Amino acid sequence: MVEKRIRGTGRGPGRPREERVTPAVLDAVVELIAERGMAGLTMDAVAQRAGVSKPAIYRRWPTKQDLVIAAAESRVGPLEVPDLGDFGAELRRILETRLVEYRSPGVARLMAGIIGSAAETDAERSAYGAYSARVMGETRRILERGIDRGDVRPDTDVRSVATMVASPLVFRLVGEMELPDSGLVDTVVELISRAVTTRA
Repeated sequence: MVEKRIRGTGRGPGRPREERVTPAVLDAVVELIAERGMAGLTMDAVAQRAGVSKPAIYRRWPTKQDLVIAAAESRVGPLEVPDLGDFGAELRRILETRLVEYRSPGVARLMAGIIGSAAETDAERSAYGAYSARVMGETRRILERGIDRGDVRPDTDVRSVATMVASPLVFRLVGEMELPDSGLVDTVVELISRAVTTRA
């Protein structure tokens, strides 16, 4: 898939257009992790799969950790939910979006890899923390918006609830090694809404 896209640019196999480098490399990372796991992910393998030079990769992502985080963010990244006038509807929008992302090819192993990498002793923990904060940012925002609007309880612990929203789908995917489904989304929306909304 990546090879075809690069060849279609009309340039040599090792010299894709600049705008093609980033998607080609990030696609290669996801594919390699899905096929070989984190242990099989090397800069040489990524360069070969993406059809780019290693210097082109290092210019954008100085470390393997930077590259893995960028690949994860290309699949599961920040999102934006408009004001729907109802916290439950906004929460469902977030979880349904995440459901599609988590069920995409290669994402299960990618998420397992990034969680495992974050626990390594030499990992730059702040980089993984910053990625998590970006991914969970919209959940915090809809909670705060719900508090301002009056349909979320003002005493809600926004950070803790955001963690509770994010965890079930990820744990089903990585911990239980099953694809999350719409039934899980329904349950999370119902339980979180019951816990924090003033209408409950």
